[in-house]
Amino acid sequence: MQKTILLSLALSTLLLQADELSDLKNRVNSLEKVAKAQKKSKLEQALGKSNSFNQKDFIPDISLILSGSAVSRNIKNSDYEGYGIDGFVESTEEIPFNKNRGFNLNYAEFGMHSEVNPYFDVDAIFHLHPTEFEIEEAYITTKRLPANLTMKAGQFRSGFGRINAIHAHAQHFMAQPLAYEAMLGVEGIKDAGVSMSWVAPTDTYLMAGVEALQGTNELSFGYPENHNLYVGYLKSGFDMGESTNILTGVSIAKGKTEDNKDSTLYNGELTLKYLIDSYSSLSWQSEYLYRNRDNIKQSGLYSQLVYGLNSNWELGTRYDVMTKNSSGNRDDLQKASAIVTYKPFEFSKIRLQYSKDKSKSFGAVQRDEDFIGLEFIIESGSHGAHTF
Repeated sequence: MQKTILLSLALSTLLLQADELSDLKNRVNSLEKVAKAQKKSKLEQALGKSNSFNQKDFIPDISLILSGSAVSRNIKNSDYEGYGIDGFVESTEEIPFNKNRGFNLNYAEFGMHSEVNPYFDVDAIFHLHPTEFEIEEAYITTKRLPANLTMKAGQFRSGFGRINAIHAHAQHFMAQPLAYEAMLGVEGIKDAGVSMSWVAPTDTYLMAGVEALQGTNELSFGYPENHNLYVGYLKSGFDMGESTNILTGVSIAKGKTEDNKDSTLYNGELTLKYLIDSYSSLSWQSEYLYRNRDNIKQSGLYSQLVYGLNSNWELGTRYDVMTKNSSGNRDDLQKASAIVTYKPFEFSKIRLQYSKDKSKSFGAVQRDEDFIGLEFIIESGSHGAHTF
């Protein structure tokens, strides 16, 4: 009986050891399979290839922005359409924002952003106006170029100056500064082309960029026979103490007019932002533009001060003036604006603006424009951070 019991215990021990050994071998095989799969996955990711298609990896981030306004001005709609700026703009053909006395749906901005693969991102921004559909921007951006280089290709807003690349809904005022409107129109430099930018590997922000663009902006360039516009800029930002940030830069845009004449536009910018506390700030921003277009020299500047009281309220004032005009034209073109902005939530704002504009002519007759506008802006979806 004892022999039988001992034999049974011995056989049980051997069987248990065999099971444990088999389980251990299975675990080792499983770990080897996981390691091989991870190695293969990393290799495929590095090569930008995949043997399986995962739909959610290719769905872009989508955003929608709505802008509408109620406007009161002392100029009739029929007179306002086609206004001129003496020496700069003969007659305005398109007015995309705040066009009518009364109510305006300025635009619906539909944006998409997606990572295409380890090497490229793609962005597309569309403007839906009441009577037209417009491709605002559509471009690819590189992610893995060496030496802190980034390349962009497609249609995009140029990095020229301070606010040219900032969309209307992200700016502090309801209209472009007068110097931009007079020399580049309300759309600024927005063109098809390529750009290359470089960020210095230093603690102080330093960025240099060059662009080759088609040059379709008719106010300063517009030569139709081939691409003609080249842009270069150098920008730097640094901290002055714990509460003050400074951003400065210079830009140049050189191209050909529609008559194949030389046209060069220069820009100097300075932004100073003082953080009062976590929710309030004071920002002073100025730009100076100088143009030599077919040996006609013109210049203008704006300076604005914006006070963020807290996360909900913002006050601002801006002064615009054209400091140099072509011979025989008016040299007193100026505009003053004040604005109050209320942001009930992070992605919505209501802004009330008053402007006194002494720069425009209506039907070849100079008249001061008194403008009062109430605008709402709603942002939804995944939207990129705005420029500092």
